[in-house]
Amino acid sequence: MEVVVAQVVGVHGIAQQFKGESVLHADWFAPMRDGVKFSGGDLASEDLRCVSYGQFFRPPGRPLSSDVPPLTADDVAEGFDQELLAVWWAEAARVDEQVIAPDVQSLARTPRSVQAALRALSGSRFFSGLALRAMVFDLHQLRRYLTEPDLRARIQEQMAQAIGQDTRVIVAHSLGSVVAYEALCAHPRWPVRALVTVGSPLGIRNLIFDRLLPVPIPAGDGDLRGVWPGAVREWTNIADTGDIVALVKDLRPLFGPQVRGCVVNNGAKAHDVSPYLAAPETGAAVYAGLKD
Repeated sequence: MEVVVAQVVGVHGIAQQFKGESVLHADWFAPMRDGVKFSGGDLASEDLRCVSYGQFFRPPGRPLSSDVPPLTADDVAEGFDQELLAVWWAEAARVDEQVIAPDVQSLARTPRSVQAALRALSGSRFFSGLALRAMVFDLHQLRRYLTEPDLRARIQEQMAQAIGQDTRVIVAHSLGSVVAYEALCAHPRWPVRALVTVGSPLGIRNLIFDRLLPVPIPAGDGDLRGVWPGAVREWTNIADTGDIVALVKDLRPLFGPQVRGCVVNNGAKAHDVSPYLAAPETGAAVYAGLKD
């Protein structure tokens, strides 16, 4: 079987466990091409390849027509799951007036507060239409990647297989930005010129940033600084103002002043990948990486 090596590699985020490379390519190509066209360029279908790792999160033995397992509030684990849920709730309340803000007692992460957080988030614009079990399953995917070394290694291997000598740009969404960042750090000889992260949680301290590999190093100001991702020349981070997954919009304090940041408005679906890819700011970053 011939291996396709494209100039642009896309790395998906959470909740893609029922999609392979072909479906992901269909989802990503049209909006990404539009974004590049807005910047005066163009993109051919063969220029894009999408990495697929969602299958590693797919529950075994379930048919394609199934949803995620019947998870409830009881499946929100102590520690990472509950802490991330509390962070999402607080941010959702900040950007959405329909969400009741958590009080001090609610943030104590008791079983009752977990139910309250899930109930509040389910009524937010951000999670509109998302079933409770899907929300809990998404929490699990973030935690599992960061805490299960074997799973992390399998996903990293899947990522590495998509990169070749012609790869110039990586566009990574949500959890995919963590995957792509770690892969670039681990492979400094890759020819990738530009990293474009959209809807990225990389800036969330303690839960995400502090768990990265390689481990962030002490900076001159006494804080931690993330290692620069490999041989990348340009890193553009794009976040919607209401995207609660991309909680920290400006990554410069954590990764250095070289990171270019853009804030966009994706409309009602702040975290969806399509409006991110179609944004002129994303297209400009992709096009610049291809022209270099």
